[in-house]
Amino acid sequence: MSIRLFLCGDVMTGRGIDQVMAKPCEPILHEEYVYSAIDYVRLAEDAHGPIPRGVGFSYVWGEAIAVLDRAAPDLRVINLETSITRSSDFEPKGINYRMSPENAACLAAAEINCCVLANNHVLDWGRGGLRDTLAVLDRMQIKTSGAGADSGEAAAPAVFDLPGRGRVLVFAYALPTSGTPWNWAATLTSPGVNLLSELTEESADAVCRQITRARRHDDIVVVSLHWGPNWGYDIPDSQRRFARALIDEGDVSLVHGHSSHHAKGIEVYRDRLILYGCGDFLNDYEGIRGYEAYRDDLVVMYLADIDSASRGLDRLELVPLQIRQFRLIRPSEANFEWIKGTLDRESRQYGARVTTTSDKRLALTWKAKR
Repeated sequence: MSIRLFLCGDVMTGRGIDQVMAKPCEPILHEEYVYSAIDYVRLAEDAHGPIPRGVGFSYVWGEAIAVLDRAAPDLRVINLETSITRSSDFEPKGINYRMSPENAACLAAAEINCCVLANNHVLDWGRGGLRDTLAVLDRMQIKTSGAGADSGEAAAPAVFDLPGRGRVLVFAYALPTSGTPWNWAATLTSPGVNLLSELTEESADAVCRQITRARRHDDIVVVSLHWGPNWGYDIPDSQRRFARALIDEGDVSLVHGHSSHHAKGIEVYRDRLILYGCGDFLNDYEGIRGYEAYRDDLVVMYLADIDSASRGLDRLELVPLQIRQFRLIRPSEANFEWIKGTLDRESRQYGARVTTTSDKRLALTWKAKR
């Protein structure tokens, strides 16, 4: 018996995307060159044509909805890189993402179960904005991990009880290497993110101790990490050592890495899945120039089947999609082959391969440890 998890990278439903939904925030921005979120809508339209206004809440997910309906995952986990608030208390950090509490209904449209909040955008509109975010998600009965009203809440896992099959625990941490400010760390008395200062043997031990305190012996544990820069395929040795330590010492089933704006290599270590960088999933970057070689418009859905007895990986299916006009569409044959080739090239060095299935999807193969 297995438990199927849907995971993806950064879901950035603020700024331009918020503006095309039914109840947007005020579009004012505090960026160096752009002062209105509507300008990001216009950039995307200049690149790919008109985008309707007042779109339905399922619009942005596009083809992903049909994929999720077919796959029927037991749990849907995203990294939400957007504050849900109408707060005007912006952080002077250059880029600020927010969507209105009303537009947060787009998360319900995709039946999201868990929003990871340990990242470098969830406090873009201050601690009040984080409080709003937590309150909105709580009202929507979407569990969160990686941020909270204090350090205890921020460090606590999201816990999912799947009747007859056990529990899934989702822990989340942000690293300063992702651009998460040090002063965003939650404290005993103030809200913030679950910040992990560095990737060392000592910090891995600390995370494993937290896992041990929270878990039951047969729980499936996911650790979500917002780490590293936005661009580049390099995976530092520190990340590999840290991920492997979580598996060796913490019996973690899945390491869910994100922060890069494009998908990175995949490793299966001791039959446990390590996603080093899931890439963006939804963003308003259409028309922005500078990093076209990385194809951040090509995104990936990760569907992982975890054996409920061994807690190891049974199967990983990858579904490529493409962002066009702020929604997800099927990629062309050429783009499908591009993302397949890239993922295969980057995963091959870790002993994994990406192949095409009979139904024109992607699957991971690896040498299983039995």
